[in-house]
Amino acid sequence: MKTLKLTVAALLMSAVTFGQWDQYNPNPNNDPANASKELLNPTNHSLLLIDHQSQMAFAVESQPIEELRNNLGLLSASAKLYEVPTVVTTVAEKSFSGPVFPEIREYFGEDYIDRSTMNSWEDKRVVKAVNDFNRPKLVIAGLWTEVCTLSAALSALEDGYDVYVVVDASGGTSQEAHDMAVTRMIQAGVKPITSLQYLLEIHRDWARSDKYNEVVKISKKYGGAYGLGIDYIKTMSKWLTGVEASEAGSGKKN
Repeated sequence: MKTLKLTVAALLMSAVTFGQWDQYNPNPNNDPANASKELLNPTNHSLLLIDHQSQMAFAVESQPIEELRNNLGLLSASAKLYEVPTVVTTVAEKSFSGPVFPEIREYFGEDYIDRSTMNSWEDKRVVKAVNDFNRPKLVIAGLWTEVCTLSAALSALEDGYDVYVVVDASGGTSQEAHDMAVTRMIQAGVKPITSLQYLLEIHRDWARSDKYNEVVKISKKYGGAYGLGIDYIKTMSKWLTGVEASEAGSGKKN
C-alpha cells in the first residue's frame, strides 16, 4: 500500500514537472519541448548527498580522493547554480564519521540530517525532506557506493522515484565493490550519470546567456581537461582578436 501511494504521488508530480521547464530560450531554432523526458532539468529533480565525510573517505579505493572531491564540487556547484533542492545527510557525524567535505559546505552550508541507519531512506526525516520537494526524479551521490548509496537508491526507486546516481561523485571500498554496486543498481532500473554530464544536461543550451558565465566558471574550476580547454580557447581568442570565444557565438568585445 505504501509503495502504491508513493507511486501515485510520483505520477501526479510527473504531470506537473515532467515536462521541459520554462527556461530562458533565446534561440528560435531550439524547442526544449522536443527533449526527452529522461533528461534532467533544473525543476524535475532533487539531489540527495549521502555521507561525504572524512572517515568514510579514508576507505575509498575506487578512485583517488582528489578526483572524488573535485567531482563532488562540480555536482554541488551545479545544483546550487540552478537552485536544485538538496538534502545533505550524514551518519554519526560528531561521534565517528567526522565533518562533511568542504566542497559541500561551500555551497550548502552545514544544515545536515545526521542519522544512525546506513540506509538514509529508513530515516523518516530524509524521506520527508525529499518528498516535500515534490520532484519526480531523485539524483543521489554518496559514500560508500555499495552500502549507503545503493540502499537509498533502491529504496527510493521502489517508492516510485526515477533515480539517477552520480557514479563519479560516489566511491566504494574497492573498484569491484563500486562496480558491482553500480551494476546492481542499473539492473534494478537506476540510471548512472557523471558530474560533468549533470551540469551540461541541466544547462544544455549555450545560447542561455543568463547562466553562461557561471557554467563556464564551474567548468573551468572543476571540469578537468574540458575546463582547461575552455580556458585555452577563450584566452587565445582574447589575445588574438580581442574577442572572447563563446560556445553561443556571441563573444563580447573588450
